[in-house]
Amino acid sequence: MSLPGLNLATTPSQTQVTAAPTSAHKQELAANTEYRFEASFTHPLTIKLLSGTAEIFGSELGPLTPYTFRGTKAAVYTWNGCSLEIEGTAESEYVAEETTMMNYANAHFALEGMRDEAAKNNDSGPRVLIVGPENSGKTSLAKVLTSYALKMDRQPMVVNLDPREGMLSPPGSFSAAALSSILDVEKGWGSSPISGPSPVPVKMPIVYHYGMSSPEEGKLFKPLVTRMALAVTSRLEKDVASRHAGFIIDTSGAISHGKGGIYENIDHIIAEFSVNLVFVLGSERLNSDLTRKYANRKEEPVVVIKLDKSGGCVDRDEAYMKKLRQSQIKSYFFGDGGENVLYPTLTFADFTDLNIFQIQQASNDTSAFRPGDDDDEDVYGSRPIYEKMTPTTLLQNTLLAVTTASPNDRQDVIRDSSIKGYIFIAEVDEAKQKLRVLSPQPGRMPSNAMVMGSFPEDVPGLLE
Repeated sequence: MSLPGLNLATTPSQTQVTAAPTSAHKQELAANTEYRFEASFTHPLTIKLLSGTAEIFGSELGPLTPYTFRGTKAAVYTWNGCSLEIEGTAESEYVAEETTMMNYANAHFALEGMRDEAAKNNDSGPRVLIVGPENSGKTSLAKVLTSYALKMDRQPMVVNLDPREGMLSPPGSFSAAALSSILDVEKGWGSSPISGPSPVPVKMPIVYHYGMSSPEEGKLFKPLVTRMALAVTSRLEKDVASRHAGFIIDTSGAISHGKGGIYENIDHIIAEFSVNLVFVLGSERLNSDLTRKYANRKEEPVVVIKLDKSGGCVDRDEAYMKKLRQSQIKSYFFGDGGENVLYPTLTFADFTDLNIFQIQQASNDTSAFRPGDDDDEDVYGSRPIYEKMTPTTLLQNTLLAVTTASPNDRQDVIRDSSIKGYIFIAEVDEAKQKLRVLSPQPGRMPSNAMVMGSFPEDVPGLLE
């Protein structure tokens, strides 16, 4: 099956660029080419558009406006040609003469046709799922499609089900938000209000804490997907503009490996969100398996489309991903160091002030469970979901998710509760039974149930 308007055939090629000096230099780009770069966390790269038009992940660069990038792997694309001024030293850079942007634009126009039809019939817009292996460009595609939808005055909902990367929330979480403002050129999805100024209109995400690095780990993924789907559906029922625009789901590469051609987590997402369009990146096998599986579906059809992986996608090793996670966590508490500066509160708390629940490792029991299960002892295989814990030095340098649940609620209620925010345990004094806590908001520690997972890892030096 296919969508009208899609012409999907490109083979990226590239021309190497000489290493950039530390002083500013110009880079000319011909039409339909892109300047791909990797900026380190320690040495920023500044890009300024001198003439023509250009964009990053679909967001247009303002003329003569300097954009500074740290710890970023991205590309500046131009439809009609442009001239850039680049200052700093990139870890890697080159000009790609063939790109996948035309394919992505065609995908956008196909989605626009579906949105027009949805608005005409007062129906739901396209419900898009993006899947593929790690480092295949899934998040980049999600940003491009979202940016293009925003340019058409749409307000799409974006859902992040990849715990390795945060969207308007620290890593380790699932989040969803209806977007109405253009994505930030430097920071992508932008930021949500915590304790300081925020972009207008405000982006208020729905956040659930997963607390593990992979959807294939443990048994929490499916029930949280179900809970997120219920929350997204409920919000779209009240938001006509977003309902007509539909939603885009970004996912972890781990769910695309499959076991013997069976993709339980992909199937679960499609079923719970009523997905009707799947974009597959970077895997012929995955595309073939999903196309065959959904070709003769009796319920609402699911269209599977293979899109080419961008030649700019590079492997992001664990060292880079760890630095990225630490950077996102630091930004959550302190802002980005530019105009958006946040002022968290450092306070002391007694051990008894915090109600901490640690996620338990799952047993080998494969029985499924859904939101609202009543039996705490059976919903996580043969063991509880959480263990109530007393603070120890193991808590030092960790994040705790502050849920909306009471510590006396059933464990499935705590599991299914959205997140009010995060606190950081900076120091643990077992002798005095005191904690030094970094919080986005001043005041007493909330009495809500707080969840500690195995991910993200400890963040030493956050206060330095």
